Amino acid sequence: MIYFLSKNYKNKNNAGNKAKTDIEKIMSKLNYKSAGLQQTSYENCLLSFVLTFIGVLKSFLTLSKGDILVLQYPLKKYYTLVCKGAHLKGAKVVTQIHDLGSFRRKKLTIKAEIARLNHSDSIISHNKQMSKWLKMKGCKAELFELEIFDYLSNTLATRSSRVKEGTPYEILYAGALNPKKNGFLYALGNIKRNYNFNLYGNGFNSSLVKEKKSFNYRGFVPSDTLITKAKGDFGLVWDGPSLTVCEGDFGTYLQYNNPHKTSLYIRCELPVIIWDKAALADFVKENNIGICISSLNDLDEILKDLSIEDYAEMKANAKAISTRLSEGYYFSKVIKEVVNKLS
Repeated sequence: MIYFLSKNYKNKNNAGNKAKTDIEKIMSKLNYKSAGLQQTSYENCLLSFVLTFIGVLKSFLTLSKGDILVLQYPLKKYYTLVCKGAHLKGAKVVTQIHDLGSFRRKKLTIKAEIARLNHSDSIISHNKQMSKWLKMKGCKAELFELEIFDYLSNTLATRSSRVKEGTPYEILYAGALNPKKNGFLYALGNIKRNYNFNLYGNGFNSSLVKEKKSFNYRGFVPSDTLITKAKGDFGLVWDGPSLTVCEGDFGTYLQYNNPHKTSLYIRCELPVIIWDKAALADFVKENNIGICISSLNDLDEILKDLSIEDYAEMKANAKAISTRLSEGYYFSKVIKEVVNKLS
């Protein structure tokens, strides 16, 4: 039997929790069963702790020899305990990585995190670059790659196409908009450009930019609403203060992780603009769903030279990938591969 461990999610609208609850839905569709309690969404911290702990204890009673248990990492303080308990019962453990605490948030050392992950039999990393990093740091589990996070939603994307050559492109950016997190936006706001921004999120301070007319600040919009009402020709994947490189903890992390916002943009059926050293740049190039750039300083010229036909092709390809994301194609594909290998 194949099991997964569900938990209490205090905020399902959080991007990280959205990715995890989507994977739980996909596993349920594959007829995998919850080894613990069913998924809940209570906001009370104490109740959340108790429910998750009970679910962990129940999993020890549920598992049997030959079973496979799928865990979503990080699982905070329970991960090592659950892995050891599963192995004592003769079960195998598969881990889907969502975030590496030693890399971006630095909540534990690399050595400690690798030691923790080595309790798993198989690991699904975000992409080949993350797998290389894990192996280089001493990860001994067999590694597989997700490629990109799925984005389940029955919501239909806005039907739009770029039909008039010569009009300014509109770039959609969603996320934290404060200068500390995304200083590059403010750097762009102080130079002349031939494209405009539609900003979705919290914290934008328009008083810090000179080119105010080139920013259309739309505030926070729930993801399902954004899919239906997204305004833009591209979604931008960039992080940090610089226009020439993605740097800082979040920017550097782009070389190894799959930002969930990339999946959201594609679900909006938008091609993406992404840093060419980001791990997902390969996926963008292989599927022809956007533009990979080394510097935001080059974007004006690149967009100027982009033909209507080339944009239409990227848009059509993004729509096809959007359908896959909405159906859970990528996780379904990799988890079947992992399970077949373990079986």
